[in-house]
Amino acid sequence: MATTKKTAAKKAPAAAKKVAAAPAANAVQDMQEAMTKPFKGAVEKLRSLKLPGVPEAFKNVNLQGAASAVLDNRRKDLKALVEANEKSYKGLQAVVQRQAEMLKSSIGEWQSTVKEMPGKDPKENLAKLDEMGRAAFKQALADMKELAELAAKSQADAFNVVRDRINDNVKQVSDLLKSGGK
Repeated sequence: MATTKKTAAKKAPAAAKKVAAAPAANAVQDMQEAMTKPFKGAVEKLRSLKLPGVPEAFKNVNLQGAASAVLDNRRKDLKALVEANEKSYKGLQAVVQRQAEMLKSSIGEWQSTVKEMPGKDPKENLAKLDEMGRAAFKQALADMKELAELAAKSQADAFNVVRDRINDNVKQVSDLLKSGGK
């Protein structure tokens, strides 16, 4: 009995080394099996009901391939979300950068106008400030329109990425239903 325990103890480390290497190699297979296990039970239960046409419909269903396709689709979904977030973030950065440029330009114009004012006729200074105020108001409206268009384009680009992924998912589900899961 003591010898069997020693041999079992010697075999255990070798088996543990094999198991340690296996998770890296079989991670995808393990995930596929975990995902297909509930479906296998459901398919077996449907087969056991002996409903007309049901056993034939599930006879050739490739659950392993379906699990792999589901994993691949989720990976594509995550990639599309990351891409959409990147586009949205870059768009936001562009809007903030453009706002900073607009503000810097506006401040520069006002500073140059104010520097030119001292020593001139007050009426002329007021007229120049009035003209500058009107021009600044028009420029602010144009800037707001430009920023809105820039933000809308950025959001549209991000939405298009997500929309394309949704369309791919709908097409894949439709094709899967048409083929009967084969």
